[in-house]
Amino acid sequence: MKKLPVFLLPLLGAVILLAADQPKIPAMPGAVSNNAVAVLKGGLELYSLMGVGPKKTWDDITNQVYILHLASAKWSDGRPVPGVAGRLGASAVGVRGQVFLFGGYVVDGQGTEITVGDVNSYVPEEKRWYRGADIPVPVDSAVLGVNHDRFIYLVGGRSKNGPVNNVQVYDAEKNAWSQATPLPGTPVYGHAGGLAEDTIVYVDGAKKNTAAGSPYVASDDCWLGKIDRKDPNKIEWSKLPPHPGPARFGIVAGAGEKDHKILFSGGAASPHNFKGLDSEGKPAEISPVTFAFEVHGRRWETVSEDTYDVRFDSRGILSTPVGPIILGGMVKNQAVTARVVVVPKK
Repeated sequence: MKKLPVFLLPLLGAVILLAADQPKIPAMPGAVSNNAVAVLKGGLELYSLMGVGPKKTWDDITNQVYILHLASAKWSDGRPVPGVAGRLGASAVGVRGQVFLFGGYVVDGQGTEITVGDVNSYVPEEKRWYRGADIPVPVDSAVLGVNHDRFIYLVGGRSKNGPVNNVQVYDAEKNAWSQATPLPGTPVYGHAGGLAEDTIVYVDGAKKNTAAGSPYVASDDCWLGKIDRKDPNKIEWSKLPPHPGPARFGIVAGAGEKDHKILFSGGAASPHNFKGLDSEGKPAEISPVTFAFEVHGRRWETVSEDTYDVRFDSRGILSTPVGPIILGGMVKNQAVTARVVVVPKK
C-alpha cells in the first residue's frame, strides 16, 4: 500500500469529518462562556478567545486563547490576549489572515463591570499580538461583521452609559475608524446578527426599561442594513418583520457567505449577566429555537424548534467546511461548557 504524501493528510482529516453525519469534534481544553470567536484559513482554524470559566466568578475570567485545527481535529493553546485581566462580551473576526479582537468588559472583585476600547490583532505565523487604534466609543456585547475582507462593522453594543446606536467601522488596511449611518431603532446590547453580501442583519438584545422594575428588558426589533457599495459608511436601514420564536438575549449568530444566510441559535428569554442570572437573580431560560435569515429572498426560516445541545452567550457561530460551529458557551441550567457543536442549517 502506498503512503499518502504528508501534505494530503490534513485534507484527508477534513474529508473524514465532512463525511460523518454527526462530526466528532473534540471539546475545548477548558470550558468558557461569553468567549469571543473567530475563524481563519477557510474555516479550518478556529479561535476561542477569553471568556469566563465554570465557576462564573470574576477571578475565573480568562485571557486564554484556544485554537482548533479542524483538519487534524486537535486543539492547541494560542498566545494569551495582552492585558492584566481577561474580558467578557468582546467581539472577534478573522480578516486578512489575522484575528481582530474588539472591546468587551472587565470585572473587578466587587463585581464592577468596566467597558474597554481595546483593539488587538493576532498574527498566527508570528504568534504575536499587536495593538490597533482604540474604538472611538468603547463597547461590549456588540454585533460584529466584516465586508470585503477589510471593513469591520461594530454594530451597537453597551458603553459605560448604556446601549448606543453607533455603527463604528474599522478599516483593517489603514488601522483607522470611521462612523457609519447610526442604528435607527432603540439602542440595544446583547443583540445578535451578522453581515453577508453587503447586508447587516441584527435582532433582539436588551434595551433600557422605561417603566418600573428591571433596568433592561428584551427587545423584539429586527433590522436590516444595506451597505452602499461605493461608501462603506453609508447604510440604508429598514425594519424587518419578527423572526421565528420570542424575543431573546445572548443568541449565538453568524453569517455564512456561501449559504447567503445569517444563522441564529439559542439565546435566553431575558437579559442576564455573565452568570446566566436575570436582574432578580433567577436563571435565564434558554430557547431551543434555531432560525436563519435568507439574504437573497429577505425572509426568515425556522431551522429547528428543538435544537440539539443548544447554547447562549457564545459570541458567534463560525462557518467551517463541516458546517456552522459553536465553541463553548452556556447550556441548560446555566452550566459553562467546553463542548463544540455543529449547528443544523436546515
